[in-house]
Amino acid sequence: MKRTTLITGAAGGIGFALARAFSALGDNVVLADLDATAAERAAENIAGPTLAAKVDVCDPESVAALFVAAAKEFGRVDVVCANAGVSNMKRAVDLTVDDWDFNFNVNAKGVFLTNQAAVRHFLAEDIAGVIVNTASLAAKVGAPLLAHYSASKFAVLGWTQALAREHAKDGIRVNAVCPGFVKTGMQEREILWEADLLGVTPAAVMKSYIDQTPLGRIETPEDVAGVVTFLASDGAGFMTGQGVNVTGGAYMG
Repeated sequence: MKRTTLITGAAGGIGFALARAFSALGDNVVLADLDATAAERAAENIAGPTLAAKVDVCDPESVAALFVAAAKEFGRVDVVCANAGVSNMKRAVDLTVDDWDFNFNVNAKGVFLTNQAAVRHFLAEDIAGVIVNTASLAAKVGAPLLAHYSASKFAVLGWTQALAREHAKDGIRVNAVCPGFVKTGMQEREILWEADLLGVTPAAVMKSYIDQTPLGRIETPEDVAGVVTFLASDGAGFMTGQGVNVTGGAYMG
């Protein structure tokens, strides 16, 4: 049976690169995003079978409905990429409860709800499914001006490890990918925020990102997608509970 991959946050950035990469492998691809119109536009730019769907990853009913729609369209879901994420940037002493909740609701709770729905689907359909969560370099090293974001991404790694241990016996593999300084719309916003907070130019912020990356360039969404497709493949069949660095050497632990 043809494999189906479901991706949240799929309308742009890393999520769209994932959708294109999995489609190129021959998968049916479900592009899920809070912005349904953007998801539909993204799906129009993929040649293979797709389903564009709206999802609020913070709402368990919305996430459950997404899996029902995906199964109705393609029969089953085999791979789930919990990729939806948000950020904002402030000094730790200036963070508000709303800032904290915004990051944790999407980055941590959204991964929890998406993974939980995925495991329920895999168990109900007797599928040895694969989950790949999008964590971050900030899940390995606390990031100044992004303390709340870092905390939410550290939570993703802890959850990934625990879920992997719990469901290894069911043949379900759960891993996370930890990208570094990736050229996305999120990064563009963060560069402006960081420049403003530090009183430097956006060009100086960009240079600092490159200087922190031994491979000497800004990461692309496609760099991440190549690792995620590997983690979902039989070649990674003995990998579970891992937080795989894709940072160009910015972190080597």
